[in-house]
Amino acid sequence: MNRTRVRQALEAESGMDHMTLCGWVRTKRDAKGFSFLELNDGSCLKNIQVIIDEGIPGFETLPDINTGASVKVEGSLVESPGKGQKWEVRAQSIELIGFADPETFPLQKKRHSDEFLRTIAHLRPRTNKYGAITRIRSELSYAIHTYFRDKDFFYIHSPVITGSDCEGAGEMFTVSGFDFDNIPMQEGKVDFSQDFFGKRASLTVSGQLSAENMATALGDVYTFGPTFRAENSNTPRHAAEFWMLEPEMAFADLNDDMDLGEECTKYLINHVREHCRDDLEIFGRFVDKSLFATLDNIVDNDFVRLPYGEAIEILKKAKAKFEYPVEFGLDLQTEHERYLTEKHFKKPVAVYDYPKEIKAFYMRLNDDNRTVAAVDILVPRIGELIGGSQREERLDVLDMRIKELGLNMDEYWWYRDLRHFGTVPHAGFGMGFERLLMLITGVSNIRDVISFPRTVNHLEF
Repeated sequence: MNRTRVRQALEAESGMDHMTLCGWVRTKRDAKGFSFLELNDGSCLKNIQVIIDEGIPGFETLPDINTGASVKVEGSLVESPGKGQKWEVRAQSIELIGFADPETFPLQKKRHSDEFLRTIAHLRPRTNKYGAITRIRSELSYAIHTYFRDKDFFYIHSPVITGSDCEGAGEMFTVSGFDFDNIPMQEGKVDFSQDFFGKRASLTVSGQLSAENMATALGDVYTFGPTFRAENSNTPRHAAEFWMLEPEMAFADLNDDMDLGEECTKYLINHVREHCRDDLEIFGRFVDKSLFATLDNIVDNDFVRLPYGEAIEILKKAKAKFEYPVEFGLDLQTEHERYLTEKHFKKPVAVYDYPKEIKAFYMRLNDDNRTVAAVDILVPRIGELIGGSQREERLDVLDMRIKELGLNMDEYWWYRDLRHFGTVPHAGFGMGFERLLMLITGVSNIRDVISFPRTVNHLEF
């Protein structure tokens, strides 16, 4: 079907004698001898008005055309006499494609709560807010590829099924081909040697280790895909399935990593502001009235670079009352991160050189033997947006850290080989894609920036 999208019609430079529009009815108003339809096909935030005159082919179906119904309209694009719209469609024929029962269709012309819309995630993309989120998510994905392609990074596809735990935290979903009514056991434990891969397999928590592998051959690479955490956390910031952007650079150190994280964040925000103006406007009006000021603050300021030890001292001297304790050796909580970015510095902060005890085995040990070359980039309202590090390129030190953390050396044989054959300093980070979306839109719950959220006790749609 050669159809015109609503966005194309609204942006047309001149009228059209004949066009085909398809979409879903947002509202219908009947008058004597004609009706008005507000039609949306998902291509943009705005609807287009369609005038249905009595007597045109299909006019007799109007009683069955209500909010939610899908229709096909043949007509002409003409200038609109109404305010706020340049064009409208004068229908020459209308066809009802899909009926929507007005008594049971859950989306009516009123505001619905986010909690209610989560229960109908299959329909919520038809609302202004969630249609806008989906379009922004699409454009932001494109921007990621554009940014890294322009910087000569190679896009790699890291595996979703893995035999190693990148973070060493054990919060992984097991992947199995077993018949769960007949699981082989040995000495009271599941015998994974009889499973599909001959060993325990899991859904990945990160593509980083694979990215390191490729960076040591191709230089600068990035992976962008789904990751999984079996973390029993029911907060607005956590989901069991989410997307991560993970660049990795060979011949790079922690400063290069911080430079890239700051530049990339600003680029992506600016790209969305330039290409999704109408969609962003709805969030600035109805979700967070300070949204654009927050985004301005991020793109217009240099990020503060703050050693972890100094961050702890600032938080200890703060007059704010924190729920979680502040001590050297403890990880920063969201309340601490937001204090630093919103109260103390009032702009993004890159906290670096964390104690080795609270960071992963692959982070480069600093000369003080107490801290590692790790960085968390914190932004207002969200807290941690990026977590990265310079990787440990020295085989003897890497082996020591693997043993210290009680990990299985054999599982990382290939990772160790990268240090054995032509090792190089390298660095990278992970950016939570949904957290970036929350930052850009002002949405406060991760469940509302993922089309079909996977959280504890929730596997619908």
